[in-house]
Amino acid sequence: MQLNFFKYQGTGNDFVMIDNRKEFFPKENVGLVSFLCDRRFGIGADGLILLENDEDTDFKMVYYNSDGRQGTMCGNGGRCIVAFAHYLGVVDQNTSFMAVDGLHNAIIANGIVSLEMQNVKEIKEKSNSLFLNTGSPHHVQLVDGLKDFDVRKEGAKLRYGLYGEQGSNINFVDQATEDAFNVRTYERGVEDETFSCGTGVTAVALAMHHSGKTNKDSVKIITPGGNLQVKFKSNANGYDNIWLTGPAQLVFKGEINVES
Repeated sequence: MQLNFFKYQGTGNDFVMIDNRKEFFPKENVGLVSFLCDRRFGIGADGLILLENDEDTDFKMVYYNSDGRQGTMCGNGGRCIVAFAHYLGVVDQNTSFMAVDGLHNAIIANGIVSLEMQNVKEIKEKSNSLFLNTGSPHHVQLVDGLKDFDVRKEGAKLRYGLYGEQGSNINFVDQATEDAFNVRTYERGVEDETFSCGTGVTAVALAMHHSGKTNKDSVKIITPGGNLQVKFKSNANGYDNIWLTGPAQLVFKGEINVES
């Protein structure tokens, strides 16, 4: 099978994008997805995303981790699929689409995508960390010496040791200014550090506000792949009106022959 694909990245979090509106892609083929995401033998990416038709919204997002299995919500992937849909002419500047965690609204202008995330009602406080779900589960922990921190080793230890087989994404944080934080993330499903994680930086912004590290409702997150902005409103029930904003870019497009 000859497969047309598009490679997108959002602050270094990269994805293979496939237009699956004609429903030709073998969605249960874990090996194929894993191969396409392989950086040595395939195209190479942190994940793969299918753009599909949806009855009630502009399109549907189907996300796979690089291990070939369907994953929970991916924030940077959500921003990238909006850019992809805009490239295909499926949407203009404003859009709504369906993902695994429900409805998302988004705005794209000049290569910058703002994605509305799901409301967060609960943040669990642990001895030296916080845990919350922003479409995907996230552990958020302040550390010293983040620049030289062994994210892969320590992230894997927490991902498996603290959260078991189902696991969690692990975010290590240090504070840069009163409204800016440096973040490095270990992602489950990738099982390594990624350059950026959209649901992760969203979790960090909310967790740092919840814990009193910032009183700002607009937070800058600095990742190895670039900067993102998270805006939100806090209320008695948690957080709503949460928007994740940053660049999303087409890197290249191509064709690859694969066994279906």
